[in-house]
Amino acid sequence: MSPSDKVEIINNALAAGPTIPFDKFTRLFKTWLEVLSNFSEEHRTEMFVSYITEIIANPHKLVSFNLDGILEIFLSLTPDQSNTISNSIKNIVNTLDDDMKKRLSMIVPTRARKEFEI
Repeated sequence: MSPSDKVEIINNALAAGPTIPFDKFTRLFKTWLEVLSNFSEEHRTEMFVSYITEIIANPHKLVSFNLDGILEIFLSLTPDQSNTISNSIKNIVNTLDDDMKKRLSMIVPTRARKEFEI
């Protein structure tokens, strides 16, 4: 996909997420995480970098999300799945410059920062 197509899809997902009833969103998001945990590290990183970059650039897009609920969905994954996802996110955060890390830290709830060791 072209970079502009990726950004459009991510923006559509970020806009649609809060409009989905949370019980349905839970199943959809958990399935997405389960699938991502089976991707190669390269593909998983590419996906998460795209989302993280868009969220850092537009933090207001997270305002309507139930971030505590999203963290609970993540925590409901198997240990192998959650470790795989968590390690990918940690690796990405470690590559961010200090400004981006600071912005991400301000966006991500404290409990999630602790969980992902951000």
